Amino acid sequence: MEAGAGLAMPSSRAVGVGVGAGPGGRRTVVLGGGKRASARSLRIGGASAGAAAAVRARGAMPVAPVCCLKASRGHDCLHNSVDEALLLKRKSEEVLFYLNGRCIYLVGMMGSGKSTVAKILAEVLGYSFFDSDKLVEQAVGMPSVAQIFKVHSETFFRDNESRVLRDLSSMRRLVVATGGGAVIRPVNWKYMKKGLSVWLDVPLDALAKRISQVGTASRPLLDQQSSDPYTAAFSKLSKLAEQRGDAYANADARVSLEEIAAKQGHDDVSKLTLTDIAIEALYKIENFVTEHPTFSGPVGDLKIDSQSPRAKAL
Repeated sequence: MEAGAGLAMPSSRAVGVGVGAGPGGRRTVVLGGGKRASARSLRIGGASAGAAAAVRARGAMPVAPVCCLKASRGHDCLHNSVDEALLLKRKSEEVLFYLNGRCIYLVGMMGSGKSTVAKILAEVLGYSFFDSDKLVEQAVGMPSVAQIFKVHSETFFRDNESRVLRDLSSMRRLVVATGGGAVIRPVNWKYMKKGLSVWLDVPLDALAKRISQVGTASRPLLDQQSSDPYTAAFSKLSKLAEQRGDAYANADARVSLEEIAAKQGHDDVSKLTLTDIAIEALYKIENFVTEHPTFSGPVGDLKIDSQSPRAKAL
């Protein structure tokens, strides 16, 4: 799970708020401060799953500065970035009260930016970040999801993915970036319902553009030789979206990059920043928790409406 498709995503790790001096004395907005979430230890897999793998998972690291796409925007861009960073921090503080320690699970297609946005949310909320794909890799002792698919099978990977989500669901104050296919198993929704799920909905053409640019070697469901990588990626992504669309819609909140771009007067989601997406995610989380008062109560008292898409997936 990498940075989103065709988005203006610098190689960020996490977010705080600050303004410092960049190269040549230029001021730049730094989302990251020096704060780091404490390291945590997670035991993956129970006795029934065989030998358990101890996984050390660190909280999000400080990010690189949020840079403007066009230098000609000058001071306006700087001020806008500062305003966005402050809004991100303020909104996270408002949302934190309602979450009451519950975990956040980001779902969405491969390449939609789940890991990158999850790191931002984890930092501003004071949560720890986990990438479920990385935990599966560590649990089975293999370097990549692609390798797991090749040596074992997709079913083997999905079984371990479910174990990871089961173990994460017993924890609190986490932001979890899930694999693109995690939504296809009802049992995974059973685990994610203990927290709050957010769907990052990115247009397929934007996903295909990014994936065709960075390559598909790390994405076993897309990895195929083609003289036209974009067309091949778009075709496969379209099929996956058709298969998984209803499953993604079970998420508690939907963050549509097309809607964010439209509100900002953009005709291309690649003009959005990571901060734009993270702020929208926090607004959608806030809307959900305020519309569902029982959600913000003690974790043990969580109730699910039996008619909601979320409950029907279980």
